[in-house]
Amino acid sequence: MTQAVPDSWRPALEPVLQSPEARRLGGWLQREEAGGKAIYPPRGQRLRALELTPLDQVKAVILGQDPYHGPGQAHGLCFSVPEGIATPPSLVNIYKELESDLGIPRRSHGNLEHWARQGVLLLNTCLTVEAGKAGSHAGKGWEAITDAAVAAVARREEPSVFILWGNHARAKAAKVPELGSGTRHLVLTSPHPSPLSAYAGFFGSKPFSQANAFLEATGRGAIEW
Repeated sequence: MTQAVPDSWRPALEPVLQSPEARRLGGWLQREEAGGKAIYPPRGQRLRALELTPLDQVKAVILGQDPYHGPGQAHGLCFSVPEGIATPPSLVNIYKELESDLGIPRRSHGNLEHWARQGVLLLNTCLTVEAGKAGSHAGKGWEAITDAAVAAVARREEPSVFILWGNHARAKAAKVPELGSGTRHLVLTSPHPSPLSAYAGFFGSKPFSQANAFLEATGRGAIEW
């Protein structure tokens, strides 16, 4: 697992990747796949968020829970799906809010790589899931690795935006002291964009315009959402 970590993230993640917990995770994933279980996303895409968004280029962080568990959906970026795959309901609502907030028309696909390449870290708490079983890899060891990634961004002197949709994302960020009161970063919270909660305050929260205003004011440059 260590070999696959992009160079920009390696110093920040190396300590946790060398831990017994991480080694247990690697062994457990190998046994699950050897036993014939389908794991999403496929090998080679599980650290895609870190590959597309080097640590020194992070401007914003969006936190998800775990990958989509349907065939062909997960490709290593939270909320995102490859082109040709139907846009999931939560992402449909994200696009609706983006259109309302910045006037950007809804896209015909759900691939968010263009965000990631501009410095938006699209990170799930767990980076794998068993096919058809949401949350199946929770508590297996990914959390320590992704906690370390979030903390690494928060420790940087450059101010970043942390966009926290729903209780799960807020709870993950709450573990990072640098995101507490008086932080130099902008922390935006709202309900999750899922159809179950989007009308409880996600719609109208304007995260994209707020993020860009902050990034421009701090000299980091707006994101082309």
